Amino acid sequence: MNLTLKIWRQKDARSKGQMVDYKVTEISEHMSFLEMMDVLNEQLINKGEEPVSFDHDCREGICGSCSMFINGEAHGPDRRVTTCQLHMRMFHDGETITIEPWRATAFPVIKDLIVDRSAFDRIQHAGGYISVNTSGNTQDANAIPISKQAADTAMDAATCIGCGACVASCKNSSAMLFVGAKVSQYALLPQGQVEAATRVKNMVAQMDLEGFGNCTNTGACEVECPKGISLDVIARMNRELMKASV
Repeated sequence: MNLTLKIWRQKDARSKGQMVDYKVTEISEHMSFLEMMDVLNEQLINKGEEPVSFDHDCREGICGSCSMFINGEAHGPDRRVTTCQLHMRMFHDGETITIEPWRATAFPVIKDLIVDRSAFDRIQHAGGYISVNTSGNTQDANAIPISKQAADTAMDAATCIGCGACVASCKNSSAMLFVGAKVSQYALLPQGQVEAATRVKNMVAQMDLEGFGNCTNTGACEVECPKGISLDVIARMNRELMKASV
């Protein structure tokens, strides 16, 4: 395939960015999207030009770092995949592909397609954990009975990889799907009940402090989430916050 790529280039957080056009040729439909980007960068390096900066790590849909806005969709036109799992067979010969970073005030651009997602880390640090006594008196987790439904639902919430697609696809740049998933992960398990009230209040407060918007029930976050996290986690987070606030 021969493609035209319109890519956002931005030297650093203080510089003004712009879209730049590139041509790539002889791209195999069996390549992943990131492999295609590697081909482009190899061409740019060979010509003595600055390669396009983008985040990636596992390339297996686990780490969530390969965050790109492709043709107006978070992670591209496929569903339930991250950018590293997106293949070029989803595109057509001669197509123009627009590639941008996440667009959110809380995710400032570092360079080109790389954004600072440390806001998610700070939300997690605010309460996305359980405190455990490790003095030798700990109880074996397997000794605590948990219903299969609760365990399965908690595991579904725990599949969130924190990629930020929910924020990028939301018109309000809301992080409520992410926070809801992290709250739900513990709210459904007995180990998470002890700190349930402080957890949800602290995480929601930190989310607001970071500058994320509020949910408007559009549902774009659920559609674009590569792990298919349900909007139910937002409803659960709201219930947990209401209980904690009363």
